[in-house]
Amino acid sequence: MHHPIAKGRWAKGFLALLLASAASGAYAQTADASADGVAVEEVIVTAAKRAQNLQDVPISVSAITGDALAKGRVTQVDELVTRVPNLQLSSTVGDNAPIFALRGVSMSDYSLNQSSPVATYYDEVYKGNFALLGVSMFDLERVEVLRGPQGTLYGKNTTGGAVNLITRAPKLGQTNGNLTAGYGNYDRIDLSGAVNVPLGEKAALRIAGVYANADGWFENVLPGKPDMQSVSEYGLRATLLFEPSDGVQFILRGSTSYQNPRNYGIFAQPEAVNRPGLGKREIAANVTDRREARTYSLSLTGNFDVSDTLTVTSITSWDKGRLSIYEDTDGQASELLEIPYLDRAEQFAQDLRLTSDFDSPFNFILGAYYNREEVFNQATLEIGKDIDSDGAPGVTEADCAIGFPVGCLLDNSFDQVKESFAAYSDVSFDLTEALTLRGGLRYTHDKGRQKNARADAFGANGVLLANLIPPSSLGYETDNLSGKIGLDYTLQNGALLYGNYSRGYRGRSFNAQAFFDPSELSIAKAETVDAFEVGAKSQFADRRVTLNLAAFYYRYENQQFLNVDPATAAQTLGNIPRSRIMGGEVELTARATERLTFRGGLGVLDTKIEKGIVSGVDVSGNELANAPAVTLSTGVEATVMDGDKGKLSLHGDLSYSSSQFFEVLNISRLKQDGYALVSAHIDWESPDGRWNASVWGKNLTDEFYFASRIDLLTGFGLDYNHVGAPRTYGVTVGVNF
Repeated sequence: MHHPIAKGRWAKGFLALLLASAASGAYAQTADASADGVAVEEVIVTAAKRAQNLQDVPISVSAITGDALAKGRVTQVDELVTRVPNLQLSSTVGDNAPIFALRGVSMSDYSLNQSSPVATYYDEVYKGNFALLGVSMFDLERVEVLRGPQGTLYGKNTTGGAVNLITRAPKLGQTNGNLTAGYGNYDRIDLSGAVNVPLGEKAALRIAGVYANADGWFENVLPGKPDMQSVSEYGLRATLLFEPSDGVQFILRGSTSYQNPRNYGIFAQPEAVNRPGLGKREIAANVTDRREARTYSLSLTGNFDVSDTLTVTSITSWDKGRLSIYEDTDGQASELLEIPYLDRAEQFAQDLRLTSDFDSPFNFILGAYYNREEVFNQATLEIGKDIDSDGAPGVTEADCAIGFPVGCLLDNSFDQVKESFAAYSDVSFDLTEALTLRGGLRYTHDKGRQKNARADAFGANGVLLANLIPPSSLGYETDNLSGKIGLDYTLQNGALLYGNYSRGYRGRSFNAQAFFDPSELSIAKAETVDAFEVGAKSQFADRRVTLNLAAFYYRYENQQFLNVDPATAAQTLGNIPRSRIMGGEVELTARATERLTFRGGLGVLDTKIEKGIVSGVDVSGNELANAPAVTLSTGVEATVMDGDKGKLSLHGDLSYSSSQFFEVLNISRLKQDGYALVSAHIDWESPDGRWNASVWGKNLTDEFYFASRIDLLTGFGLDYNHVGAPRTYGVTVGVNF
């Protein structure tokens, strides 16, 4: 049964809220700040490739400052879902490698060669492959989450939106820094810091780093085996700012990160068969290898003012990464199903654009973009490698031949190369002082090639039994035109009303799950989303209250999906022809007094597959995956002391997600019920701002919930589940210098 708020009745309510938001602004004062100095802090974002006040950007954007993220102990990209309405994720790849879903647009293939339809950017550099993500949530200026297709300025693979991580840049003429240390349960140790130093009058260097280590919280009951889901990681970043003359600026960034924790554990169900005598956060894992992820990144951003009104921006980047996972897929002491994965990726990208800042009705951004990504993937299905079928000593290739695929190691590998060329434009024209027409186009030429794709069957002893898929190659070339057009209207009180149509595009993809037959080698069609959105952004009550609203309707075509043939078990990459999504968001920040602030965000969704067959099942009428009808995040910040003994503040957060499916077959036993997560922290800061301390806790009620679920019941007698993190808590101390 659909949640009652998501049956379509929300639409009239959202339209009423939009009008009410605009009307309420009629009573707002137009001064730059409230009379008593109590106003919601202004947030500057670069979501539209220009520095703008968040309230002036005519798209749905959530922005969270780096300070708020650090104080709230948001240490992984995954945790953003507790702060942003209609943002969800699946975590089948492990920490710091989320598969985001935004407004119901998600990725339904867990292969490591794929790129999410919700793109992730670090300082305007696109990170498409999982191996390139790494440790990133440290020394940030802010995070911006852009909802809706961003096919004009951002390009392909942004059908759902984009997540932008913006790091802190060096400051000229300043010598300062910070250092923070923390300790928490599971013997967690955290260290982070940054230092800014001038290099003469025209240059500055900033170096930042983070380190974390913790024992696993997924208790392994097998004697002598370590607990799973531990933390062991570090990240380093160096940023050099150079301004040789007025109007010329270079920013060179270099970073590396390394993760080496005990791998995530798999919660296998049904419990009576697969988890006898085990608690909810207990596991009997015989494979306890470490998950290894290494990243390297370089980027150079140059800004050149060619005149008072024209700026050329160049962003050149190189990334390299490696991700290795040995997964105990069955979550049991047996060797029923275990899968080692290897993902290596390297990419080069160049973005070049010209931005105008005319004191006239017309302004524009014109740009060109190039990206080349090279990927190598290897995976091995280790199926029943402890099952002896012939009665002879040991499990050999003979057992594989008799019990195929039981007793076998099924290995596949391939190289993948994708290149993308694009030209784009974004223009605005002020029809009147209050009414602006905006639009843009992006032409993209994509080509891709999957090479050396092969699959082999080995015995458990490593002896080759048969070549199942001979070395093969596939390729494609496609052209796409995406665009956006809209109007926004600014009321006399400053409230902004906007409406737009946009189209998003996700490039074609190669199947990584071809293990048995050449027919599995396949290429999915490109996805598209046609999006219609209206919204309002307003401030009122003397700028103490900020209220932003958006409502949208999507036509979602050719969602890429992994399809399993029920007759042959062959896996191909296909498409769900047509779905529709509608919903909205409300985001509110209210500063009741100088010492008391409330914030809240509400997202509603109604999703429906209109046409599609998956694994031989007609899924028409089903809900999309990772699309709960309601998401809610609320928080309160209260300063209880601010004097000669320092500043003491209390912070509480609650996030809620209603029930959802993690797959489009909508299997009832795999449905995740609604759940809420409660977090809090108490912060102290010395009167001079030099010293600080915090006591924090996350998931304080120790809520048990699933982060992803996959049906393996027919083939392996179990459901494959990832479990959300338990209650964690700790203390941190820091110093600024």
